[in-house]
Amino acid sequence: MVSGPANSSSPGRKAGEDRRSGGRREQRVKPPLTEAKLRDLALHYAARFASTGARLEAYLMRKIRERGLAEDADGRRRDVDVPALVARLVELGYVDDDAYARMRARDLGARGYGARRVEETLRHAGVGEGLRRLHAPGEAASRRAAALMARKRRLGPFGAAPDGSDPLAQRKAHEKAVAAMLRAGHQYDHVKAILGASSAADVEEWIGEAAEDEGTDGQW
Repeated sequence: MVSGPANSSSPGRKAGEDRRSGGRREQRVKPPLTEAKLRDLALHYAARFASTGARLEAYLMRKIRERGLAEDADGRRRDVDVPALVARLVELGYVDDDAYARMRARDLGARGYGARRVEETLRHAGVGEGLRRLHAPGEAASRRAAALMARKRRLGPFGAAPDGSDPLAQRKAHEKAVAAMLRAGHQYDHVKAILGASSAADVEEWIGEAAEDEGTDGQW
């Protein structure tokens, strides 16, 4: 009788399994955080991600909840002033709420999202009210972002001509388009203007009017 090929795995151990304890992979428990280690985590996070002070503070507090804080030689827990640590990184320029707000506002506008979505995103990231107002899109930029979203979704003059033979289907398509634009953060007046435009050229003229009034090119 010919024996089958030798199995390189150890008897009783499934392929791909390394050392296990009780049938489970052993997991290394990370030690509690010291103030120095927490500072290193903060610097690493700030170097990898564009962030705000509020987001960085939330990240550090989550790490403390997960790992706890180290004890000193007397067995007492060494509390860390996380807000002060974050404030120091802000002072040194590692974290900049203004730069973050400017970047996110421009990014959202370039993707076709409206002023309401910009406001919600910045507020969720912990950007203060003053900076949110400062980086809110103007009228021309808001119109351009709305037109961009309509073009991407092929709505209004950027899509196929509606079937006039079925008024019910036409109304449902219009309501769906309005809902999509509102979800993207655009104001109703802008949505109404774009979906009611007879051509893409009319939309561009509408944007140009606002840009001329503001003395801008319609961008953020």
